[in-house]
Amino acid sequence: MAVEDLPALGIGTYENTDHEVCANSVETALNVGYRHVDTAEGYDNEAAVGEGIAAADADREDVFLATKVSPDNLAYDDVLDHARASIDRLGVETLDLLYVHWPIRAYDREATLAAFDELYDDSLIRNVGLSNFTPALLEAAIETLEAPLFAHQVECHPLFQQAELRAMAREHGHHLVAYTPLAKGDVTDVPELVDIAEKHDATPAQVALSWLLSKESVSAIPKSATPEHIRENFGALEVTLDDEDVSRIDDIDREKRYVDFEEAPWN
Repeated sequence: MAVEDLPALGIGTYENTDHEVCANSVETALNVGYRHVDTAEGYDNEAAVGEGIAAADADREDVFLATKVSPDNLAYDDVLDHARASIDRLGVETLDLLYVHWPIRAYDREATLAAFDELYDDSLIRNVGLSNFTPALLEAAIETLEAPLFAHQVECHPLFQQAELRAMAREHGHHLVAYTPLAKGDVTDVPELVDIAEKHDATPAQVALSWLLSKESVSAIPKSATPEHIRENFGALEVTLDDEDVSRIDDIDREKRYVDFEEAPWN
């Protein structure tokens, strides 16, 4: 897989901490057709994710694998050590994408990003990513990195549309990867999505994902541990929204951030 490629839809693994369930869900997703797997050292499931990738009917070179370094481990030497530890747990030789998980705690722009540059230069990681950055922090990081920024991962869904960060992704030429793309399941109760789903003989979850994928530079990583929902989410690739549908979702004026805590960079 070329390094510039990022499959539009990936499988998220946050809170999927039962080893067998996690391994099986990753294997199922890859056998369904997903080719983008997202994890993090903080999810405590990298070994299970690696096991699922190894068991699936997909060649490793066809799977885009991303993980993240936790906020406590972002000092220069810690980044290098923890990246290698993630590689070992995942059972791979290189990572397709490594993120700074949160720009808090041990995050130091110069030192942290210098370590990511080193990992990139040494080909231990193919791409550099950031996650949960504010626009100001994102601009500063892009200016500091020597490696190109490949992706910025943030919460993004019809109830939290991240217009400014999506615009920055287009401007700077990186991907925006949407986590919590189904608003923790609340998309099933959004009237606009329900109506559009009925129009397309789809589900509200598929409509929410299709809306995200209609946006330039945006990918989505819905998490699921059940084969039924894994297949349902992948079905979003078969749902094509028209301009009226997209505009109606764009115009939703309610907003809710689901991932929030006192230490978050926007607070």
